[in-house]
Amino acid sequence: MGLLTDLKSSISRATSSLFAGDETKRIGIYGPPNAGKTTLANRITRDWTGDAVGPESHVPHETRRARRKENVEIKRNGKSVTIDVVDTPGVTTKVDYKEFLDHDIDKDDAVRRSREATEGVAEAMHWLREDVDGVIYVLDATEDPFTQVNTMLIGIIESQDLPVLIFANKIDLEDANVQRISNAFPQHETVPLSALEGDNMDEVYDKIAEYFG
Repeated sequence: MGLLTDLKSSISRATSSLFAGDETKRIGIYGPPNAGKTTLANRITRDWTGDAVGPESHVPHETRRARRKENVEIKRNGKSVTIDVVDTPGVTTKVDYKEFLDHDIDKDDAVRRSREATEGVAEAMHWLREDVDGVIYVLDATEDPFTQVNTMLIGIIESQDLPVLIFANKIDLEDANVQRISNAFPQHETVPLSALEGDNMDEVYDKIAEYFG
């Protein structure tokens, strides 16, 4: 418990130092493909600005370039934070064009999409190392969070001293298991939600304002 407590204290100190002042913070939305990152980004920006960030789709790697919505002001319980929402492509170790063939996409388009998605992963990693002030990490609560990609990304985020909130998405689905995600990354706070249905968004905004504001 001592090690975990020390780690949480270290992260808290880094957060307080990083987010001193009222400047706009660039908050990257990260996670594996099809976790609901763009759905969440659109939910946040529509609720607070009326505009969406980008198209949503059940097809994997629909987001193949980072998209940014600037100056999203979130006010909750007397706290306010202004953020640039950066919706990033899903990070994976390999993009296979055959993934797209299962969605009635012809081979030439599938190959093009896979190439763009691979470039998008590299762009997402560049943003993570150079251009974001904090991270919202989105995981599909119906999937096993213990993957190489998730472990690697959380490790990079921690090595960069970036504050991170973990969002367990898709709690509206029967197979959702929020506790499994919480157990996977106990050093970080896990917030359950359904970005699609809007479930628990009050707590989401409370945590964003509290943690990044």
